[in-house]
Amino acid sequence: MPFTLRDLCADRRLGLRAVCSSADLDRRISWVHSSELRDPTPYLDGGELLLTTGLGPAGDPQRYVARLARHGLAGLGFGTGLGHDEHLPAVTDACTRAGLPLLEVPERTPFLALTRAVTEARAAERFAEVVRTDEAQRALTAAALGEDRDGSTGRVLDRLADRLGAWVLISDADDRVRHAAPPQASPRAAALAGEIARVREHAGPSSVTVSAGGGQVVLQPVRLVGPAVLAVGRDRRFSPVDRQVIGSAVSVLTLAHARSAAAGRAEQRLRTAVLRALATLPGCGAEEVLADTWGPLPDGDLVVVALGGRPAPGRSEILLDALERASAGFHAELDGHVAAVVGADAVEPVLALAARVRGIRAGISDPVPVTGLGRALREAGRALDAAGRRDRAVLRFADLAGSGLAALMAPEDATAFAESVLAPLVRHDAQRRGDLIGSLREWLAHHGQWDPAAGRLGVHRHTLRARIEKAGSLLERDLDSPGVRAELWFALHSREAGDPAHPS
Repeated sequence: MPFTLRDLCADRRLGLRAVCSSADLDRRISWVHSSELRDPTPYLDGGELLLTTGLGPAGDPQRYVARLARHGLAGLGFGTGLGHDEHLPAVTDACTRAGLPLLEVPERTPFLALTRAVTEARAAERFAEVVRTDEAQRALTAAALGEDRDGSTGRVLDRLADRLGAWVLISDADDRVRHAAPPQASPRAAALAGEIARVREHAGPSSVTVSAGGGQVVLQPVRLVGPAVLAVGRDRRFSPVDRQVIGSAVSVLTLAHARSAAAGRAEQRLRTAVLRALATLPGCGAEEVLADTWGPLPDGDLVVVALGGRPAPGRSEILLDALERASAGFHAELDGHVAAVVGADAVEPVLALAARVRGIRAGISDPVPVTGLGRALREAGRALDAAGRRDRAVLRFADLAGSGLAALMAPEDATAFAESVLAPLVRHDAQRRGDLIGSLREWLAHHGQWDPAAGRLGVHRHTLRARIEKAGSLLERDLDSPGVRAELWFALHSREAGDPAHPS
């Protein structure tokens, strides 16, 4: 506790007497200084107990005392029995008017004794602060040494709240209260949403103190799953030691997360390996590993939900953590996105969780039996890719059927395919002013019927036949093959879609 004027007066060895009965003796003493100057304030910082034998205030006690009070001194000590006692009544009146505590120091008590008493008290105060901080660090560290990540975080917050007599909460990257101590503190985050967002989005470590209802709230960033903010509040101010304890809690939480994150990464690698094995090697024993470690897959048909979006730091970690906390099926990172394997009736809860993470898109497979898990993973991945191309938040694989083959392929890939396949015809037309591209398209559009296609082009059927034979020769492909015709039709459409100069 801070050393005050009341504590100094309580030391009977000093024999001090508080002259102004109405003065505030609970003022903290920062230091003791003696001076007989008429204006010692240029040499004082405020908070000191100033000692004088009466020479300083002799000229104008009212002005002298008023100046000390404005400068924020803790109090004035007047040494009696040293020849200037006649000034004490005037000084007492001035201190009463200014509200400045006045202590009478008897002749038997040297000023040095007061300095020694305050010095010893300050040393004891600093030692107590060190002990308190050390004890708090030990308690917080012990609380963090748990097997479960969420449990250890909750224990750290409970200890912190208990040590400081405060409420504590953590707001995560999605503005959700991840933990609170006591639990009733959760609603406080809503009133602090603006300040929490500023601290979370700040580029480096920062601490913000907010006044609230006569008390204080300290906000500090903390790295858990994504950027989060620790909020600590109470109805009185936090001391420097309290702030050190809060800083220790942030360090403990960060280190505990780093410790558990390493284990979490190893677990995710195992999850990915199990999911790949389930998809590619049904019956290899991966199902038994999954059931023994994380629980069995849901009964009945399964659906894969692929979750992803533009790359962002920590996004996969946030997604995986949200799925784990909600026990949303079996999930793992796979091919650059997060895949969740759930029952056919559990898709909507997964989508609701994903919607809380900014910038996330979802691709949903068709329902499949467990033996079709590999196909479902591919379907969900393709639906996710298509959702990105179409700027859709959610897209089901079944919806792609009505969008044509092009929906399954990135536009730039389709254009590159078309340029590669049709390159011989494009060069021919450019060099010889022919019309092999247009003739081939019209011929395919009329299902290989010569007369309707020739009529559409305005040429003789024999001319069209010669052009198609030439195209087949240049392409080195059998144009009577349905597969070849389908590829060429797709290439022609992709070329037209990628270059408006080639209308369909």
